[in-house]
Amino acid sequence: MKKIVLKIGGMTCSACSSGLEKYLNKQDGIIRASVNLVMANATIEYDEEKVSLDDLDRFVSEAGFISLGEYKFEIEEKKKHGKIILISYLFLLILLMYISMSHMINHPVIPFLHMIDYPINYSVCLFILTIPFIIYGFDILKNGIKNLLYKHPNMDSLITVGVVASFLYSIVNMILIINGNNILVEHLYFESCAMIIYFVKLGRFIDHKSKEKTKTALKELVQITPEKAYLKKDEEILEVTLDEIKKGDVLVCKPGDKIAVDGEIVKGTTHIDESFITGESVPVKKGIGLKVVAGSINLDGLIEYRAERIGKDSTISEMVKLVLEASGTKAPISRLADRVSSIFVPSIFVIAIITFIVYLFIGNVNTALIHFVTVLVVACPCALGLATPLAMVVSVGKCAKNGILIKSSEILEMASKVDTVIFDKTGTLTYGNLKISKIYNYSKFSEKEIMNYISCLEKQSTHPIAKAFENVKTSLLLDEYRLLPGIGIYGEIDDKKIYLGNNKLFDKIKIENKYKSDEEKLLKDINTIIYVIINKEVAALIGVKDVVRIESKTVISLLKQRNKDVVMLSGDNDSVAKNVGLNLGVNRVISNVVPIGKEEFIKREKEKFKVMMVGDGINDALALTSADIGVSINSGTDIAIDTSDVILMNDDLTKIIDLIDTSKRTIKIIKENLFWAFFYNIFMIPLAIGLFNVELSPMYGSIFMTISSLLVVLNSLRLRK
Repeated sequence: MKKIVLKIGGMTCSACSSGLEKYLNKQDGIIRASVNLVMANATIEYDEEKVSLDDLDRFVSEAGFISLGEYKFEIEEKKKHGKIILISYLFLLILLMYISMSHMINHPVIPFLHMIDYPINYSVCLFILTIPFIIYGFDILKNGIKNLLYKHPNMDSLITVGVVASFLYSIVNMILIINGNNILVEHLYFESCAMIIYFVKLGRFIDHKSKEKTKTALKELVQITPEKAYLKKDEEILEVTLDEIKKGDVLVCKPGDKIAVDGEIVKGTTHIDESFITGESVPVKKGIGLKVVAGSINLDGLIEYRAERIGKDSTISEMVKLVLEASGTKAPISRLADRVSSIFVPSIFVIAIITFIVYLFIGNVNTALIHFVTVLVVACPCALGLATPLAMVVSVGKCAKNGILIKSSEILEMASKVDTVIFDKTGTLTYGNLKISKIYNYSKFSEKEIMNYISCLEKQSTHPIAKAFENVKTSLLLDEYRLLPGIGIYGEIDDKKIYLGNNKLFDKIKIENKYKSDEEKLLKDINTIIYVIINKEVAALIGVKDVVRIESKTVISLLKQRNKDVVMLSGDNDSVAKNVGLNLGVNRVISNVVPIGKEEFIKREKEKFKVMMVGDGINDALALTSADIGVSINSGTDIAIDTSDVILMNDDLTKIIDLIDTSKRTIKIIKENLFWAFFYNIFMIPLAIGLFNVELSPMYGSIFMTISSLLVVLNSLRLRK
């Protein structure tokens, strides 16, 4: 299975996006497709053995749209000519409206264009002035006809039928006027055609500008890396572009400059501002051996760093990719809008035709045409289609800017519904920076020898406990290594069989534990215990201590205020886990749990509640996958990050509160958008039909349609604050 994000051209409303999505999902070989109107892209998962990229392009074309290749987020240059064209056409529209309506508002009439005295001049002039608007809106008309032919009618189709019907009817009447039938001079609708096209264009111009604002956070991510870097080569410093940098190159960064690529410092110390990626404004001190991230700012020191991850592999590129994919996914709340959109446009055509037929019987052709066109123009699936994706794009981008990477829109919606939040202990609620506090040596081996054996084994481990021994140097060679999930690790060194782990080792290798009293002393002092067993003999008992994260207690308190049940799920022993839990105010503490046990516990909780799991290690991977939402801190292992739905880039647990609160606010905004979109159509369509004895012209219909979409856009942009 492969995933690709394609850039799509020709989409103008929700009927477009839902129609394309439905068509793609019907194709053999496509596993899942999601189309995003705001980002103008399609996220497609497909079977490479059945479908090629050329096939995907063909499917998009068959649905009536254009595939513009793989989607790459690019900064659009500001184009002034769009605004100039709008202003130019506004003056032309004012002239057209003055000629056609000046007699109605008691303004001086241009003598040779008087509709009664010079009907031919009047009608031909209106026709000539309308032609530029038909040309201006040709893309709308072309797209509308194309989608009708492909049986995927959209907003453009509604506009096209309304405009073409009015324009052709007016041309016929103009020809009859030229032939002497002057009474038809009051039944010309050229100005309505021009007005409709102009306000649709104006609405799309505003809509486009507003959509660009929703992508602000993404733009900031894309623009964060510098264009140039300084390469150190043979003691010479060369200015190079990012494309010239290769993995392993040594780069120089001066105070005030940005880091060009992800790498490791090889010379110098400094303070680095990483707020763009972590949301944390406090600078971080960095020295030799520590990592730096592209786009972060070197504040006060001259450093040299070795390039490690460049181009598509950089942290920034991965963040942009994740945010794009998240923006391209569909939240469950959007399914209602999608279902309505799929039947909305055909339903409007039916309503408009019925309205036309009814007014033909009770009125005349002119009245029937006015109501027919007004119904088509006033109906607005745009507001309905923008209601969900606009809000999601804003929120996902804002979260990314604040150090919360969300992998799908569905997760953002679900975060507001979480009932239970489950935390791993070591490395999550605590820093995982374990330090050795006590060693009991029961063997003939010296303490240095024991530490050498431990260091040799722990170097292979990614568990936070391994950090307690990372400063112990060893030259021993490891012959065999094996992980014992929930218990510890096993290895063979110099023909010695060595076990490291908790007291479950005694059941594993079936020997007696004679050192329970020492173990209890360590546990009372809130130590995590490690037994060292060599050739089935207990060689040592080691106590290591961890430090609770400074924000852990606050986060748990805030979760309780939001009526969330908080659980600590740890593989550590009962005494240590309960003491930490008591200190933090955790509701439930479950200890001595192996990875499979964590998964089973979460599955049981999911039967009754929506569950969020927060973890960082290999032992948490199963649990993170099993939970409704898996949250990994960024310092966690790669497997924990890969299996999680949310990544906290700065390891700050308070971001969980931000995630939940942002989710609630986003869903609230979406519901407001959907309410307005439904309310607008429920109110305006009957008005356009004439059910309330109100004669609504197509001109006013186009204005109301523009306002409808604009209100949804402005409401969504509130999420940026």
